[in-house]
Amino acid sequence: MSKEEILDAISALTVIELKELLDAFEEKFEVTAAAPVAVAAAGAPAGGDAGGAAEEQDEFDVILNGAGAQKIQVVKVVKDLLGVGLKDAKDLVDGAPKPLLEKVSKDDAEAAKAKLEEVGADVELK
Repeated sequence: MSKEEILDAISALTVIELKELLDAFEEKFEVTAAAPVAVAAAGAPAGGDAGGAAEEQDEFDVILNGAGAQKIQVVKVVKDLLGVGLKDAKDLVDGAPKPLLEKVSKDDAEAAKAKLEEVGADVELK
C-alpha cells in the first residue's frame, strides 16, 4: 500500500477504531505516541523564567465525568461535538470518565462544556 492509501483507510475509521489502531500500533512497536508531546509540554515551562508560571493555559481537555440523568441527550451532544456515529458517542458516554476533546482552545473547551452541562452532564476542563 502507498502512504496515500494508508491515510485514506485511516481517515475512514471511527474514533473508537482509530483509538484501537493506535493502541495496537503502540503495542506492536513498543512506542508511546503521547510521550513526545508530554516531554515537550513538561519541558517548556521548566525552561521559562518566573513570569512563565503566570501564563494562562491555552490548551484544554474536556473530560466527561458522567452523563447525569439525561444520558440520551448527552449522547446526542457528544455525537454532534465529535462528529461520530451514535454508537461511538454512546460508547464514549458509557465509558465515562473519558476525555472527549484534547488540546482545544479555551473558547472551544468552554463551549463544549456549556453544551454538555446544559443537558445535565458532569464535565470538567483540565
